[in-house]
Amino acid sequence: MSRQDPPLILPDDAYNQQLVANVHPSDWVNPEPTGRYNIVVVGAGTAGLITAVVAAGLGAKVALIEKHLMGGDCLNVGCVPSKGIIRAARAWADIRRASEFGIRIGADVTYDFEAVMTRMRRLRAHISQNDSAHRYSKLGVDIYIGTGRFIGHDSVQVEGPAGNRTLTFTKAAVCTGARAAVPPIPGLQVADYLTNETVFSLTVLPRRLGIIGAGPVGCELAQSFARFGSQVFLFESKHGILPNEDRDAAEILQDRLQGDGVHLRCCTTDMRIRKTETGKRITLESHGKPEEIEVDEILIAVGRAPNVETLGLDAAGVKYDWRGVTVNSRLQTSNPNVFAAGDICSRHKFTHAADAMAQIVIQNALFPHPFGLGYADVESLIMPWCTFTDPEIAHVGLYEGDAKKQGIEVETYTYKFDEIDRAVLDGTDEGFARVHIRKGSDKILGATIVGAHAGEMIGEFTMAMKAGGGAKILAGTIHPYPTQAEVNKKVVTLWRKAHFSSNMKHILTKLFAWMRK
Repeated sequence: MSRQDPPLILPDDAYNQQLVANVHPSDWVNPEPTGRYNIVVVGAGTAGLITAVVAAGLGAKVALIEKHLMGGDCLNVGCVPSKGIIRAARAWADIRRASEFGIRIGADVTYDFEAVMTRMRRLRAHISQNDSAHRYSKLGVDIYIGTGRFIGHDSVQVEGPAGNRTLTFTKAAVCTGARAAVPPIPGLQVADYLTNETVFSLTVLPRRLGIIGAGPVGCELAQSFARFGSQVFLFESKHGILPNEDRDAAEILQDRLQGDGVHLRCCTTDMRIRKTETGKRITLESHGKPEEIEVDEILIAVGRAPNVETLGLDAAGVKYDWRGVTVNSRLQTSNPNVFAAGDICSRHKFTHAADAMAQIVIQNALFPHPFGLGYADVESLIMPWCTFTDPEIAHVGLYEGDAKKQGIEVETYTYKFDEIDRAVLDGTDEGFARVHIRKGSDKILGATIVGAHAGEMIGEFTMAMKAGGGAKILAGTIHPYPTQAEVNKKVVTLWRKAHFSSNMKHILTKLFAWMRK
């Protein structure tokens, strides 16, 4: 990047300069290819980084191509910056409820949004060392900064600032991820908007913020900006927030969002936007009622669109469509020597999903049957996820509705946090744990937790499901007292109590009576 080029990420302060120096160094010199690579990876987000570094660690000759910032969305415009500001927003909210814990704070408390964003940039720059070009080069990966484009079934051309390089491969992996999808709302392009790729560059708090899309990203940022003091309007075309989530869990969070000052407009139709002298005016209908709302900034959070353009996939014989690259269960594309992982091909657009898929690519691309580790199958993954609001909502496996659609009979049990001592003492007693167990067995098919630290606790259900253990294992596992995680044991204990039959109790009652004689 020359001095005349615009900064790769804004604002152009010392922390972002440190970030760029790590993940897109301006003085980077692409290596000269020296023969065929075992695997060429296009895209250095989570899936690409994991694929490259694991393959190199196994002794393979690996090339990794990135045209923008190594670390992808997760580091630069996703998980890392969002969790940084979510933590700050929670601190602001804790200050406002400090009197509940015996702390008297005067009216002269100062809230500094610019300091919040500076802290986030500082921490992101520090974390970026883990994804840096120099680190991966030292780990044995040939790093190419530039645009990667397939020019044949076994070759990729890298268009870099100092000229092009042609790389040949035995196997390749497409890991170029996805970007924010933008809905065709009349007037949106003229009015301008933010996405996850630009919202973390803000240095001034928007006085009025409209967020279109009440999925996980929309809810997380709506709550955070409301806690920072923005007047936030959250728009959703479906009913309520998190339309795909457990409805009871979503309703608990919806109440909290509204308590934090978020103005929800759901079931929206006929949305239009126009720029005015004082802001951006949104006209819509919500539940059939016409409304006009003016905001200063609009944030789009309606999902993801795969980055398939400019890759030359046709030249490689790789099929794709609007959903992304087409893969089989082994993450193999229509070109048997090209694989894909991460948001470019996954319905689970999470960092940990990309990590798991990268492991599958490694097994199937570098260790073909029967000589290697055997075929790994993406359909066998047990995928947990979490929405990092307050309270958090975490889930793994099937919902009750999913089980019914598949013809599976389940027993569902729910245990509320207001019956967990630690939750009561911490003042985090809203929410519940819910588990779905296959009828006639103790097999756990799915679980949802809504509450503080839900993302930390869902792992116990995930491990039980992965290991083939059931409710009996969790019910018999000792949990430290008092902890939030006791809810996991309590909810499966409800299953055990339900299956302690009246006949068994009758028999034991007679036995104990006999023992008293």
